[in-house]
Amino acid sequence: MLIGTWNLENLFLPGGPSGPKDKAAYETKLAALANVIKELDPALLGVQEVGEDTALQDLIAMVGGTWHTALSQHGDSRGIRVGFLSRTPIEVLADTTAFPPKLRPVQVADDGTVVSAAGRGFLAVETTTEAGPLRVAVCHLKSKLLTFPGGRFHARDEGERARFGAYALYRRAAEATALRALADELLAGDGRERDVVVLGDLNDEVQAATTQILLGPPGSEIGTPGFKMGDNGDAARLWDVAPLIPAERRFSRINSGRLELIDHVLVSHRLVRRVSEAGTGLPGADTPRLPSVGPDPAARRGKPGSDHAPVWVRVGD
Repeated sequence: MLIGTWNLENLFLPGGPSGPKDKAAYETKLAALANVIKELDPALLGVQEVGEDTALQDLIAMVGGTWHTALSQHGDSRGIRVGFLSRTPIEVLADTTAFPPKLRPVQVADDGTVVSAAGRGFLAVETTTEAGPLRVAVCHLKSKLLTFPGGRFHARDEGERARFGAYALYRRAAEATALRALADELLAGDGRERDVVVLGDLNDEVQAATTQILLGPPGSEIGTPGFKMGDNGDAARLWDVAPLIPAERRFSRINSGRLELIDHVLVSHRLVRRVSEAGTGLPGADTPRLPSVGPDPAARRGKPGSDHAPVWVRVGD
C-alpha cells in the first residue's frame, strides 16, 4: 500500500487570478499531474493547493478509475485547500483550523493584527485497509515565502524582512501545534495499536523546530540507537520517514537552486514497523526533476505539473 502527499501547485480552473490563463494551459497542467498520479498509483494521496472542487474532479477524470475524494472547506485568501484522493471509501473525521484552547493568537503584521486559527484547514479522514482502520490527516502549513504589505514579495529593508520572517514563523509554529493536537485525537493515546498518518506540505525541513513539534515525545527517531527500543512514548509518537528516503532523493522542492524536503509523511508506531520503502517523485524513477522557484509564487502561474515532488511511503500489511 502506497500512501503519499503532493502539493499540486495552484490547481484552479482557467481564467482566475491563480489558475491557467486558458483551457489549453489548464488541460496541459491536468495531463502532467494525472500522468504522475497514474504512475505513483497510490492507495491514498493527500493533496494541497486545490482550488475548486471541479478542478479536482477534472484531474480525477483524467487519471481514470474509481476514486473517493474529500476537500477541506477551509481555504486561504487565494482559495487553496487540502484534500484526499483514495481508492477506498473515506469518512471525514475533522476539518478544522482551530488552535488548541491554551494557545494564544499570534501576531502576523506590523499593525498588530493577530490570528487565532490556521490559514488553511487541517483535514482528517478514516478509511479501511486490509490491516484495519487507517486514520490520516493532511495539512499545508504557513509558507516561508514572505508576503509584505501591499502584496509585495520583496522587503523594503532588512528590518521589515526580519519582522515578517518572524511573523511567518510564529504562524507556522502555531499551526504545527494545532496539527499536533489533531494528531493526538487521531492517536487517542494508542499509537502502538492504531494506524495513523500525518502528512502534507509542512513548509520546512526535517530538523526545523516546527516540524519537530509534530513528532511528540523525543527519542526513537529513525536512524537513532533508540529506534528499536520501545518505551512509554511510543503510544504518542509520530515518526518522520524522511531518513528512509535515499539521500540523493531527499528533496521535494528546489528553492533558489537549493534542494529542500518540505513535504513530509509521519506515521504512528504500529505503521513505522511495517514501512518497506519511502521516496520522492516516482518509485523506481530517476531523481525528481523540478523547476527552481523564487520568492514570487505568481511567476509559475499556469505552468504544467507542479513545483513539488510527491513524497510517499510503502507499507506492508
